[in-house]
Amino acid sequence: MELVEIKALLEKYFDGETTLAEEKLLASYFSGEVAPELEAYKSYFGYFAQEKEVSYPVRQLHSSRKQQYTYISIAAAVVVFLGIGYYTFFGTPDVGRSGVIKDPEVAYKETEKALMMLSGHINKGVESVQQLEKIEKSKRKVFKEEKK
Repeated sequence: MELVEIKALLEKYFDGETTLAEEKLLASYFSGEVAPELEAYKSYFGYFAQEKEVSYPVRQLHSSRKQQYTYISIAAAVVVFLGIGYYTFFGTPDVGRSGVIKDPEVAYKETEKALMMLSGHINKGVESVQQLEKIEKSKRKVFKEEKK
């Protein structure tokens, strides 16, 4: 090949306009004797030729990920079943399998706690209503005085 043709091909190559056949021509040219002014490109094309010969081991990542998901899902199912089994068979010490408290004193204390909590919420609601009644009374006084 002539030097002018190689320079034109190099220009097309770096513009990204060459075909595969033209790139093979460039690679074969730079693998042999090269003109002194194009010596810098020899290492560039030599790198690609050298890297084509290198082989890397192929690893299968998809099968290991599937195995991980399988193991994680099995572990999660085991944890769920152990939790359900524990609370089904053992429950809390005061509560049996049916959910009924066995000891009457404990049942009384639990009921008292629940009722105290309920009365606290009701008292807060009553206080809010009382404040609204006070606001309503003061509003009535203001509007009655304005009408006179």
